[in-house]
Amino acid sequence: MSNLMPGGEKTERIIGSVYRVNGPVVEATGITDAMMFEMVAVGGNRLIGELVKLEKNKAVIQVYEDTTGVKPGEPVFGSGALLSAELGPGLIGTIYDGILRPLSSLLQISGDFLDRGITAPPIDQEKKWHFEPLLDAGTAVDGGMIIGRVKETEFFYHRILIPPTLHGTLVSIAPEGDYTVKEAIGEIEKDKAIYPICMSQKWPLRRPRPVKGRAALDTPLITGQRVIDTLFPIAKGGTVAIPGGFGTGKTMTQHAVAKWCDADIIVYIGCGERGNEMTGVLNELPNLIDPRTGRNLMERTILIANTSNVPVSAREASIYTGVTLAEYFRDQGYHVAVMADSTSRWAEALRELSGRMEEMPAEEGFPAYLPTRIAEFYERAGFMETLCGKNGSVTLIGAVSPPGGDFSEPVTQHTKRFVRCFWSLDRQLANARHYPAISWLDSYSEYLSDIAPWWEQNAGADWSQNRSIIMDLLQKEVRLNQVVKLVGPDALPNSQRFIIDTCTLFKNAFLQQNAFDENDRYSTVNKQYKMLELIVQYYQRGHKAIKNGVTLVKIRQMKTYQDLVKMKFSIANDDLAEFDKIMNRLERAFDQLEAIFG
Repeated sequence: MSNLMPGGEKTERIIGSVYRVNGPVVEATGITDAMMFEMVAVGGNRLIGELVKLEKNKAVIQVYEDTTGVKPGEPVFGSGALLSAELGPGLIGTIYDGILRPLSSLLQISGDFLDRGITAPPIDQEKKWHFEPLLDAGTAVDGGMIIGRVKETEFFYHRILIPPTLHGTLVSIAPEGDYTVKEAIGEIEKDKAIYPICMSQKWPLRRPRPVKGRAALDTPLITGQRVIDTLFPIAKGGTVAIPGGFGTGKTMTQHAVAKWCDADIIVYIGCGERGNEMTGVLNELPNLIDPRTGRNLMERTILIANTSNVPVSAREASIYTGVTLAEYFRDQGYHVAVMADSTSRWAEALRELSGRMEEMPAEEGFPAYLPTRIAEFYERAGFMETLCGKNGSVTLIGAVSPPGGDFSEPVTQHTKRFVRCFWSLDRQLANARHYPAISWLDSYSEYLSDIAPWWEQNAGADWSQNRSIIMDLLQKEVRLNQVVKLVGPDALPNSQRFIIDTCTLFKNAFLQQNAFDENDRYSTVNKQYKMLELIVQYYQRGHKAIKNGVTLVKIRQMKTYQDLVKMKFSIANDDLAEFDKIMNRLERAFDQLEAIFG
């Protein structure tokens, strides 16, 4: 059984003894040399924990493992360091638990059932990586600069960074060759002291990594999901919440975004999810092919598997573990998307820990600092100018699981205050097998004005106008359907019935996507624009034709209408000329109708 903390430090210094055990919360006494948020080991099994409260010679520790069998009087060992993540080559493609212990290594140590107190370094300490230096000796360096690189996967270069808090003169650098993450690859002189540089570094989980500054959020994160990209887009570096009741497709939506979005790195956090659901993720993702590279999707993915049967304190820490990894890759100049599934389980862990520490509860038993913690988490997103001079981003996509689908509960309401994009999942759409089940009535995006110039430049100049037209039609359809329920569709004039027809076409031919169809599961920017343009043109020409006396029945009988219905399946992403052919047939069909009735 190992007595190492994650990262490899031995826990030899006794700082106190156990006084009281209350589930994952342990009270210790005799504390003489400790600091807030220090990483500790509790009892003879060296259970990993974090010191969260200090009072005179007493301390409160939240333990990240099962405390069954821990007795008063057992020693508490201090590490002298904050709960930190070891960062370096080898993170990509690895599956971790909530406190960054690699599950594959733990499996080799203890078998299918993990023993308490065991741990392993987050990255392989013995594996050699081929290091390519990018700086010369004698260079004045600052924290966060790139000193070299390692080819971690076939298409991914891991950029080796100088620790953010270190600066000085690079007095030596290793030649190109193979090194472990603990071997010195350079030396920096600062105030006449020499500091060795390794390929790995550590950073406290709860502390945001420093940057030079924030940049404007004016570039969209393209997901290939039309309801997201066209109606409710998110910018790179943005924040979004996906609330929905059980079975509405939160996890499925995050999986689709993780597979198809144009982020360089995906960090997927299974925070308090059911074991069978997390097993499905672990079995499915390694078999998926990355559409951008044609290689295994795990070559740009990091998984944090923290299921609902692990202690709640580890669930609380897993969110910070994931966002710290994301910031590390952002600092290398990459764009990272973080999938947190789900932040409601994280908030429930906060509530349980707060109750065990006998803190005063706020609404629905959640701690009074719940809004602060949610804000601190989403604040770590952004499109940044990094210390190395490159631009990188962290996009946070958090699922919310309100009990009973009640969006008025505290976690959903507080989350809405701190995110700028809201993809509300609708149970009726999910029951009707309309996926993604994102409601076009309750969802919104505050990034539209920021990213509209990008769409107009890269897709079409009238993108914003077409989107506004279709959103206005969807709002009108709601009011018209209320009338239809009272008096029936025949009571409406043809112009209003045509609005309902157009919205039905838009929902079936545009918003709904089939993940099993090769042409429909992902739509490029240009395909989305062309499809939207066709449907808007269909409405505008149809509205004009009805004013000129054309009947609704004749419009419905046009052969081109079936082309619109089937275009998402029949036209590939790179076959944009087919959309122009449909547009020409559509124009001719309406010209003929107007000529007949005119």
